[in-house]
Amino acid sequence: MTQPNREFLRTTFGEDPERYDRVRPTYPPALFTDLAPGGRVLEIGPGTAQATLPLALLGCEVTAVELSPALAAVAARNLSDFPAAEVVVAAFEDWPLPARPFDLVLSATAFHWLDPAVRTAKAADALRLGGRLAIISTHHVRGGTEAFFADAQRCYERFDPDTPPNLRLREAADIPRDTAEFDEAPRFGPVSFHDHTWERTYTRADYLDLLLTYSNHRALRPDLRAGLLACIGGLVDGYGGSITKRYLTRLAVARRTT
Repeated sequence: MTQPNREFLRTTFGEDPERYDRVRPTYPPALFTDLAPGGRVLEIGPGTAQATLPLALLGCEVTAVELSPALAAVAARNLSDFPAAEVVVAAFEDWPLPARPFDLVLSATAFHWLDPAVRTAKAADALRLGGRLAIISTHHVRGGTEAFFADAQRCYERFDPDTPPNLRLREAADIPRDTAEFDEAPRFGPVSFHDHTWERTYTRADYLDLLLTYSNHRALRPDLRAGLLACIGGLVDGYGGSITKRYLTRLAVARRTT
């Protein structure tokens, strides 16, 4: 199977916004303590407001730019009690920046979907001097129900032709801290990292729902996707009907210096 391109994959998230809102994990509260957001925030790719809502609760004035109209509608609904939080439907790459700069530009598990030729430079354009760019990434790491995830790899090798053989999860400490995005951006200073490891337990139904929010699963041919979900669902049943997944949530922050 030829891997679908980034432009196609990033549109798949809006195909089932209610499922996305229901099962997509939020972010550890301590992450927002590390971030210490305030003032005017531009969020890129809010989804259904998984990070936007905590920002609004902290009193930030948030403009959230979301590519998918369907996801944006759910995000607006979730933020309806916060008049200082605005959801805009647009591709960030094409969205005209307002004249007034932002104190913080944040992208939570979405920055990698943006055009690499545009994203960092435009984020700098959006910020005041001294403002910060914050990128949150989420990684599935070793832990939780470890044996289940090793067993599930056989399902992927059978039904997803793009799956590397013998793929195994890494320890959270082994996930590299990639600074290339900032190193190649002359307008930003040194990057700092904050890591948070946590776990969530899923029932069979909730875990299969979660998988159906992942772009690579949604892009599979329907018969292969159905086979994959049936295979994984059977495995969850064999583990007593629920499994635990360990996440590493990483916050990378750099200030605009020029």
